[in-house]
Amino acid sequence: MLDLRDEAIFATGHPLFAANMAADRIALEAEARLPRKDVPIVLYDAGEGLVIQAADRFAALGYTNIRQLEGGLEAWRKAGLEIFQDVNSYAKAFGELVESRRHTPSLAAEEVAALIASQADIRILDVRRPDEYATMNIPGSISVPGAELVLRAGGVAPNPATTIIVNCAGRTRSIIGTQSLINAGVTNKVVALRNGTIGWTLANQTLEHGADRHGDIGLFEGTKARAREVAYRAGVRHISPKEAVALEAQTIRTLYRFDVRPVEEYAAGHIPGFRHYPGGQLVQEIDMAAPVRGARILLTDHIDIGVRADMTASWLAQMDFETYVLDGGYDRTLEVGPPQVLPRLDPSRRYRRPYEGTDVNTSAMQAYLDWEFGLVEQLRRDGTHGFFVI
Repeated sequence: MLDLRDEAIFATGHPLFAANMAADRIALEAEARLPRKDVPIVLYDAGEGLVIQAADRFAALGYTNIRQLEGGLEAWRKAGLEIFQDVNSYAKAFGELVESRRHTPSLAAEEVAALIASQADIRILDVRRPDEYATMNIPGSISVPGAELVLRAGGVAPNPATTIIVNCAGRTRSIIGTQSLINAGVTNKVVALRNGTIGWTLANQTLEHGADRHGDIGLFEGTKARAREVAYRAGVRHISPKEAVALEAQTIRTLYRFDVRPVEEYAAGHIPGFRHYPGGQLVQEIDMAAPVRGARILLTDHIDIGVRADMTASWLAQMDFETYVLDGGYDRTLEVGPPQVLPRLDPSRRYRRPYEGTDVNTSAMQAYLDWEFGLVEQLRRDGTHGFFVI
């Protein structure tokens, strides 16, 4: 289900599982995001008249199963169906559901600031993208993006007495990161920084800028096996390269293939056909990466580790994707080179997240948090999500 409006307008309201693909970006994005040409596509707008031209563009690219939502977004509203704001909405709603179901522990900004001031035995791990971390971060924190967390936490906090504090910009990635460490059986006390850098800013705490501290690989003992167990409990299947080939041959289902390692590892050598998408970002941005509901997802990682793929897969499976992890070696030539990146959106048409950059708009930040707090109840009213939490 594709919303054809610009991202900034899409963010003002859309159905839960609608993905945004602006009409004039179809030629740029369609084949990467919709790999199966006969996938059912439902197009809609809010009365701007974008559907007919968009349908022609899809048809010109070879897509054969194109429909439109009768009456568009307004008909959806009139039917009394739920409208969700913002972007990455269902990943964020899922994160709130995880916290609600698992009571993921957290500390307020003032409590963390007091721990820093008292030189307590803590490590603050920032799970955002490296560029977000470099823009602004909690003082003294270390960059350990997304799915790298379980892989590197042991190197950053080897002492089991050290408290690990996980932060992102807002809530979702810190909830998922904190719960990932807990699910993987890390013995350290692990908590989220409640409301991330937004909460830190609203508490009038000072942010650091331009930091370049990165966590080295360091697995806690037994973590690799426990990460696989977490994936198993979520319903993830591990398959061999031969089984992966058979899966790829089943063209009646959309299959997304992602390499969840950092960009440097991917560029040094990757399996052809696997798109680069770091695991932690993949979970939050799954509507952008894999907009087809009911699709299958196959992940790959470093052959000798697998922790990043297992933890990422565990979350995608709980978000109701049929998820696989590739096991075993790869006996063909690897591709070398940077990932293909979709062209950036025009800034004037892009939704600007309240936590982006260094501007401080406290009312927008608080409104964003208030919206996130209400997502669990909105999921309940909507009733279509299919999520479960292990």
